[in-house]
Amino acid sequence: MSALTTLHPHSVTQTSNSSPVTYKFFRSMQEAAADWDLAAPSDDLFLQSAYLSIVESYPPVGMRFGYLVFYRGNDPAGVALCQIKYFKGDENIADLGNEPQKDPCFFNGLALWFKKWIAGKAAADILICGNMLLTGEHGYYFSPEKVDALTAITLLENALDEVVELMSREGVKMPVILVKDVAPERRSQGEFLVKNGFTEFDIQPNMVLELPFNNFDAYLGAMSTKYRTRAKRAFKKLDGIEKRELSAHDIRQELPTIYRLYREIAKNAGFNMVDLNETYLLGLKERLGDNFSMYGYFHNGLLVAFYSTIRNHHELEAHFLGYEKSLNHDYQLYLNILYDIVNHGLAGKCERIVFARTALEIKSSVGATAHDLWCYLRHQNPIANRFAGTLLDYLKPVEKWLPRRPFKDGQQDDLTE
Repeated sequence: MSALTTLHPHSVTQTSNSSPVTYKFFRSMQEAAADWDLAAPSDDLFLQSAYLSIVESYPPVGMRFGYLVFYRGNDPAGVALCQIKYFKGDENIADLGNEPQKDPCFFNGLALWFKKWIAGKAAADILICGNMLLTGEHGYYFSPEKVDALTAITLLENALDEVVELMSREGVKMPVILVKDVAPERRSQGEFLVKNGFTEFDIQPNMVLELPFNNFDAYLGAMSTKYRTRAKRAFKKLDGIEKRELSAHDIRQELPTIYRLYREIAKNAGFNMVDLNETYLLGLKERLGDNFSMYGYFHNGLLVAFYSTIRNHHELEAHFLGYEKSLNHDYQLYLNILYDIVNHGLAGKCERIVFARTALEIKSSVGATAHDLWCYLRHQNPIANRFAGTLLDYLKPVEKWLPRRPFKDGQQDDLTE
């Protein structure tokens, strides 16, 4: 697998109904930044060079990057983030172990064996249009005043194909293109991709909490009695735990523990394509300043849990976290982290919190609701591409969960611990 080398920007011309549209492929954000920031949306930190240059400086293990800038004439009109990641199914999917199931069944066993066999065959460099460190539409953007939706998705597909060809000439084979996290309101763009050979699929939904509350007391007051009681019981469980915000110096001092706690949680996720760089979170604090926050939970002076958030204008992104699993039950660490993130978002006057894709049921118990996002995948081999849907059905993790409705104005459910 060859490493990327620095080349001159690669450009291809497209025509539209008005004036020519071109695109260039850059190998670093430093090369792309001047034009990139002129085209990137001003209300999305995760598509701006300030954040993307941090990810590039502290890259996840085995990840490389590329940046597409689109131009209407000489005017930057759109951007697309490319992440290139080696993926091997049986290494990135966590539920393929050999542990016996609680209820052994021939058909379950057969399905698990087949899933392992299929996963072992799925190995390749994948070209991802999107950000594997985040959940949501942070992959591409076109100015609607300069490029209409159909032209935009046509340009994007052609540009991604060109990147694959460019990499192939350098000896980097990328048989799979993945367009990640398209919202339902842009499903028409997804339909265009499907017509051009992509398979549409979803994984778990994005869990999002709207914040129409003035403060944390108002948030708790909006809950039904049993959920409010549950929250207060969780708060009491933290007796003996010290909570405090971590400075860049604190993060640097605690970095080995922070990374270990993160890995403990990440390795148990159903699907994990990202191994964080050990210094990524420190890099965020040093370079994003107050837009990045990390809070630590200490027991007898030792860090036993942490969470991090990124302020993305009116949204708060719940970023990476970690905790000692052996202490989670006694101190309700994870549930308290969720409540503290809510409190943090309300204190910062955020409109909503993006909780991402994991632990769906417990996130719904603090008020988050499911938002579907669609992904699109195409194998460059037409025969292999015919079976892409079947392969995805076997590989994608399925989390069974019951949506909770903690607020008074919603239909109530039976809360079980």
